[in-house]
Amino acid sequence: MCLAIPMKVIEINGYLGMAEVGRVKREINLMLLDDVKIGDYVIVHAGSAIQKLDEAEAEKTLSLLREMVEKTDTLWE
Repeated sequence: MCLAIPMKVIEINGYLGMAEVGRVKREINLMLLDDVKIGDYVIVHAGSAIQKLDEAEAEKTLSLLREMVEKTDTLWE
């Protein structure tokens, strides 16, 4: 199963950037996208930004992922 996560770009240094989701920060590769700016949301898969998306769509997706995690946590109780 593959999973890509929306993350907010907080630093850019050439083709590398730093992105965050929640309190987690990761170095990401920006080579596949044009015109990424600090503050943009990108979908990150295997360490690479593969698509830009708007903030509303990113928040919607992150909310669904949080809900999914909360529900699966209760399966193990």
